[in-house]
Amino acid sequence: MKFVFTARFFWLLAGGLGLLSLGWISSGALYITAFYDAGLLLAAATDFFLTEKPSSFRIERLTEERFAMGANNEVEIKITNLARRKVTFIVKDEYPPQMELRNPREVRLTAPAGRTRTWRYFLLPTARGSYGFGNTSVRLRTAMGLLWRQFDYSTTREVKVYPDIREARKHEIYAHRNRRPEPGLRRMRVRGQGREFESLREFVTGDEIRHISWGATARRGKLITRQYTIERSQNVVVMLDTGRLMTARIGDLTKLDHSINATLSIAYVAAAGGDNIGLLAFSRRVLTYLPPRRGRDQVNQVMESLYNIEPQMIEPSYARAFNFFSANCKRRSLVVILTDLVDRDASAELLAHTSKLIPRHLPLIITIGDTDLREFVRAKPQLPQDVYRQGVAEEILRQREEALMRIRHAGGLALDVPAGRLSLELVNKYMEVKERGLL
Repeated sequence: MKFVFTARFFWLLAGGLGLLSLGWISSGALYITAFYDAGLLLAAATDFFLTEKPSSFRIERLTEERFAMGANNEVEIKITNLARRKVTFIVKDEYPPQMELRNPREVRLTAPAGRTRTWRYFLLPTARGSYGFGNTSVRLRTAMGLLWRQFDYSTTREVKVYPDIREARKHEIYAHRNRRPEPGLRRMRVRGQGREFESLREFVTGDEIRHISWGATARRGKLITRQYTIERSQNVVVMLDTGRLMTARIGDLTKLDHSINATLSIAYVAAAGGDNIGLLAFSRRVLTYLPPRRGRDQVNQVMESLYNIEPQMIEPSYARAFNFFSANCKRRSLVVILTDLVDRDASAELLAHTSKLIPRHLPLIITIGDTDLREFVRAKPQLPQDVYRQGVAEEILRQREEALMRIRHAGGLALDVPAGRLSLELVNKYMEVKERGLL
């Protein structure tokens, strides 16, 4: 139905019922009531047909091009009254039902003639992907105030929900400004143990002997050391596992969500440092591959490739992923492998292929530590069965650490960190690699 009666109409109709009660006294009251009701309905019909057309109003929905998962995203509805009278509206917007509405679903606005009124509400997306807005429905009060007429305006559009990049941008800003963002994050220095020669200076206590320039020392008659700058335009490639183990949830996010947030953090920081960033996402096959490139456009490409990737309940094929990478990326790179490990046997394929990257590339395996498992091991057993369960949990953790140690002994890097510190520790490790000149 495109209209509903207002409270004014029902109060007037109730007045007609009062006249009808007089029919017990005089039959003429029945005729008066009939004429009254007919006149009220005729007035309502006239009010309906004389109401402004949908073209007398302009409805717009304004949103950001990208929604951030886990954050409040603003939606703005603008109503412009092109009619010659003041109009009261009830506005209801068809938002994606998968998102959580943070405000009342509808609002009442009054817009004078020729003026615009704005309604803002907020949506909280809880998952990445594409979502659709529907139409915007508007009910307006007619001139006589007897009806609410409803118009549906076509404002359908699709929005994409991306990972929340606020943390990634914070890491980029602090790295760029050479500041410490929070306790635990390293300072990214311009000078370090890189390979690119920058200048000569006088030797001071603490400098490495191997950096002394003996020729300059002989000419100047005092110890002179070489100063290096951190090398730029190096490759950083993130290999992102989207297989079965990445479906596990930690808090409100899956392990894959945490890994994607870490990927964006390292992409922003690497781009700010002048390095090339690449991406390879895989499960049983390679899902997407971005060759390493530098610049903000590449970061946007990484984000575009990640917004709709979901974990799959299948085992990943490390062989296909690593063979594809080796065939398409010949230049030495820091290869960040975001995955998960269970035990020594289940991780044998990953470790075998990772070892093959050495020495051409520098692999860095990062896994999300199982906080619940560690807390269970530390807890005091209450029942005899708990002792056996804790023994199994300790063995799983031992084999997990053993698998990571094998990579370290082969010359690679490995980290096992809690989900809440994944982005932070990855950025720290990247800065350490750059400062030490490991690439």
